[in-house]
Amino acid sequence: MSRTKPATDPLIAQLRTLLPASCIVADPVSMKPYECDGLSAYRQIPRVVVLPETVEQVQAVMKTCQQTGTPIVPRGAGTSLSGGAMPHKNGVVLSLARLNSILQIDEDNRTARVQAGVRNLQISEAVQHLGLYYAPDPSSQIACTIGGNVAENAGGVHCLKYGLTVHNILQVKMVNLDGELISIGSTALDSPGYDLLALLMGSEGMLGIVVEVLVRLLPRPKVARVLMAAYDDIEKAGNAVASVIAAGVIPGGFEMMDKAAIQASEDFVRAGYPTDATAILLCELDGTEDDVVAQVEKVEKLLASSGAVDIRLASDEQQRVRFWSGRKNAFPAMGRISPDYYCMDGTIPRKELGNVLTCISGLSDKYGLRVANVFHAGDGNLHPLILYDANQPDEFEKAEAFGAEILDLCVAVGGTITGEHGVGVEKIDRMCVQFDQASLSQFLAVRKAFDPDGLLNPDKAVPTLARCAEFNAMHVHHGQLAHPELERF
Repeated sequence: MSRTKPATDPLIAQLRTLLPASCIVADPVSMKPYECDGLSAYRQIPRVVVLPETVEQVQAVMKTCQQTGTPIVPRGAGTSLSGGAMPHKNGVVLSLARLNSILQIDEDNRTARVQAGVRNLQISEAVQHLGLYYAPDPSSQIACTIGGNVAENAGGVHCLKYGLTVHNILQVKMVNLDGELISIGSTALDSPGYDLLALLMGSEGMLGIVVEVLVRLLPRPKVARVLMAAYDDIEKAGNAVASVIAAGVIPGGFEMMDKAAIQASEDFVRAGYPTDATAILLCELDGTEDDVVAQVEKVEKLLASSGAVDIRLASDEQQRVRFWSGRKNAFPAMGRISPDYYCMDGTIPRKELGNVLTCISGLSDKYGLRVANVFHAGDGNLHPLILYDANQPDEFEKAEAFGAEILDLCVAVGGTITGEHGVGVEKIDRMCVQFDQASLSQFLAVRKAFDPDGLLNPDKAVPTLARCAEFNAMHVHHGQLAHPELERF
């Protein structure tokens, strides 16, 4: 949506007294790149975009917005897939892209202090010569920023063993709505008082603006080997994941892809995947040489007994990297087989993987839309990619309804509506399915404690009770709230 800005917009005039001209974007055409994040189906031109270059400038912008009652939407690299960085039409988009310095690397304590706009992969590249790395590795790690990772509590293909963002952060500095710079967490393994650091992880920009992060660094494993197992039945592949974990093996990474994802990724990056397989598992085992050899032998036997028709061990580091490149490029590879795709993100108990995959296949038939499945299989984090054509009438609406049923299915089997992509605008109504009124009241109370005026990333993540009442009434009216169609699951 394009519109002409008043030449005398008082907010923009005030911001010009705080920031250099090069840090303000107010022309509607120039603001087009900021109208959406990775969920491009939802778009909105903001009132103005600011790109501060110092923490002090962030503080000044926050004070001004608080005083003028202006909504603030924080933005990192814009790789969010839930609309978490979609602008407010009357608000400021506050980009952290220019706060992109690595401030300190502490080899002895295995930490790095970085600004919020530092790219995820940049951290590991900066400490590679020390034999260290930053473990969380979302598929967008080449572009996504550490501040955005904190906002969404990002994970990645190695989160099963090494944890999400919340497990790899020691301290965060953030600017609150009053413009005050506060530190949460500590340089030690623990800090006194309430665990506000955990509260901040995944808060989607609703509690403050993250400007600096102290990350934990890990030594690179001495040995890492990847097994690729092919299956002719998707349910067998899903059940195999549970059997490996049940046997006491915690892989460094444990991923799953179905036939559509395999074929698209293989055509895109030539990873060496068997394109006739119905599903593949990628299982990375890392540690000392002796431990990895023993684990590879154990997992090979488990995969074979679970029905794998082909099992391959990466012969060298180059092949290991190729195997992973196919998985990490699964999302962009979809562009080869569909004009558009709608990426879902839910989490289920591992034991339900095979069952849920079968149910998603049924929903695909119901809506007449193809779906390609990629999963962080080890921790049950699903990423079904619903393929559609936005140029066809009603196809996006069908994709949304399909996605909503997948999220309802996740809840029905004991899971959650998100694993690492956040709620944003995409899943805000599904929060009414996941949580009762008492729980939502507590979430709203926490938000209000940090942001009494509701200016930080408004209309995202946590729905109002009135919105949920309306949502629930509508679904009861249509006989959908109890989800009788999920009883067969």
